[in-house]
Amino acid sequence: MRQLQGMDSSFVALESPNSPMHIGSVLIYNPETAPGGFVRFKDILQFIGSRMQLSKTMRQRLVRVPFDLDYPYWIEDPNFDLEYHVRHVALPKPGDWRQLCIQAARVHARPLDLNRPPWEFTVIEGLDNVRDYPPGCFAFVTKVHHAAIDGMSGIDLMEALHTVTPSTAPPNEPDDWKPEKVPGPVELLGKSYVNAILNPLKQAQVAAQAVPGVASAIKGLVTRDFKLSTDMVPPRTRFNRSISPHRVIEGRSFDLKEFKSIRALLPEAKVNDVALAVIGGALNKYLTSKDDLPKGTMTAMAPISVRSGDEKGDMGNQVSAMVAPLGTHIADPKERLEYVFGQTKNSKAMTNAIGARTMTEVSKVNPLLYMALGAQLFSRVSLAHRAMPFNTVVTNVPGPPIHIYSAGSRLESMALSLICLTDGLGLAHVVQSYVDEAYISFTACRDIMPDPEFYSQCIQDSFNEMLLAARAIEAPAAKKAPRAKKAPAARKAPARKPAAKAAAKPARKAPAKSPAKRKPRAATKKTITTAKKTNGK
Repeated sequence: MRQLQGMDSSFVALESPNSPMHIGSVLIYNPETAPGGFVRFKDILQFIGSRMQLSKTMRQRLVRVPFDLDYPYWIEDPNFDLEYHVRHVALPKPGDWRQLCIQAARVHARPLDLNRPPWEFTVIEGLDNVRDYPPGCFAFVTKVHHAAIDGMSGIDLMEALHTVTPSTAPPNEPDDWKPEKVPGPVELLGKSYVNAILNPLKQAQVAAQAVPGVASAIKGLVTRDFKLSTDMVPPRTRFNRSISPHRVIEGRSFDLKEFKSIRALLPEAKVNDVALAVIGGALNKYLTSKDDLPKGTMTAMAPISVRSGDEKGDMGNQVSAMVAPLGTHIADPKERLEYVFGQTKNSKAMTNAIGARTMTEVSKVNPLLYMALGAQLFSRVSLAHRAMPFNTVVTNVPGPPIHIYSAGSRLESMALSLICLTDGLGLAHVVQSYVDEAYISFTACRDIMPDPEFYSQCIQDSFNEMLLAARAIEAPAAKKAPRAKKAPAARKAPARKPAAKAAAKPARKAPAKSPAKRKPRAATKKTITTAKKTNGK
């Protein structure tokens, strides 16, 4: 039995019928690599069942303390049933992309049963007309409660349920799992009494650890290492009001090389800055069409992983956050990227001064009762749309750089990532990568955004504008480079004899075999690797 951390408990406290606190994804698989080129639902169940010991999340359930007097506990569920957690449906014909998004949104909108291990996988067949995927592909719609995982531990869960080859053989690790007895109310209340005595000591310890961070932040303001700006104050938008229980999801995929090439607009920018600028441009286009664009910039909460190497695979959340202005008030793509880069640099300096890890530790000593009451007050008194410190969420989760497999089927695409919403936050984004693709997907309240296809097109148009602007900068440099190389050769050629002409031929072919073209193949890895941070790839 292990007790939840403060941030994990906050997701339990925020849970409501309109705001289920789980995250997930839509993963598309091609069974042509599986034995016989076909996968049955029974094969998927058998494959997942054989790998349960590789994940700490799969067989643990929550036990809440009476009256929420203390943080809940994780226990090994004595009534675990794999077939309850893995479901099976099919799309009606024609089985296109929009039908997949609608079905996945319906699955995602339903709360999880917190009396069972808080996760579900839904296998969806009938994807015969989904984008460019071959007939026979199927999808996983995953749901895992945010109290159990963050973005990086979610990747660890992906590793547990996938292999780097099409092999379906079970892992060598023995499964020594044992169920636990569900503790009674008296035992839980007794533990909460002890924790109530010890918690003030923990609070004092964390407060002492936070003092250097506060001092560093004050010093940073004095020395102007960063500055407080009104751009950090979010305007009120249509996305920041109470939400309904209904969801829509959509997204776009991009060539990862093209995504990275946009940095030609500002070489010192990172891929995450590009993603924020693309989303800022999409919001500019969407809200301009609604005649609802705020004069000031909209802001996003950008999570920052503080998970250390020895915490890899641990359940729960090890994240802090920073506020990132999106430059929604700037139409020009180059100017917007420069603005976003400057603002995120300032926000990172502020977060580093305080200490991202310290901010996470502070959340671990907040009494759950106060957190639960605060969450209810935040929602019921309609403070959410007035006090939300940002307009949306943009989280960046790097994925595997090589193809991975589940039940022998090759994962073709991490098509969509799904995220939880709450009152005051009706739109959230996930930026993810897999092999040679980048994805920007979003989850929204259906009442707030009834036209997700249009916003998805706005994301595509914003990306296209930034890519064209980057290519316009790269083109003059590309024209100058060949002339600089050919000029010396033209002067030396007359001085050489016929034998030298033969030597000149390989020199002309050399550009076709340049290291730049071989580099992507050399960079291929044979093992799954994951990034340590969710920002600044």
